[in-house]
Amino acid sequence: MPTSVNFWLVKTEPESFSIDNLADAPQQTTCWDGVRNYQARNYMREMKLGERVLVYHSSVNPPAVVGIATVARESYPDHTAWDKKDPHYDPQSTKDNPRWFMVDLKFERAFKRPLPLDELRGVKALQEMELLRKGSRLSVQPVRKGEFEAILKLAEV
Repeated sequence: MPTSVNFWLVKTEPESFSIDNLADAPQQTTCWDGVRNYQARNYMREMKLGERVLVYHSSVNPPAVVGIATVARESYPDHTAWDKKDPHYDPQSTKDNPRWFMVDLKFERAFKRPLPLDELRGVKALQEMELLRKGSRLSVQPVRKGEFEAILKLAEV
């Protein structure tokens, strides 16, 4: 995919951090830390201030797109990789040579209803969406403009 992506999707497990937690965070903003997949990290390094992000709840039944956030701060080193007490600690990442990065996300809005994965699979405009690819497990992924718009349209029904 080209590097001029303007829309994204991030996956989160709502029992750990949900869209409601983002809405309740100070200034409705939080760092999106703990990503430990190189491709997802690379996508986060491409995220630009103001770009819009779909928030997806995974590890629930049913998994669903639940709302929108905005990139509030571009990529910077993920400090959780340096904290030996953090579950995302990585001894290979150092302050001088960080391996992992994060962005800050700001809550934009929650959808009136979650958009379940099974419903999204039935939408023609989403047939090539990364989220719907068999075996797609990336926690951060690009979203095409048409896919983002199709999801917004579904959210307003």
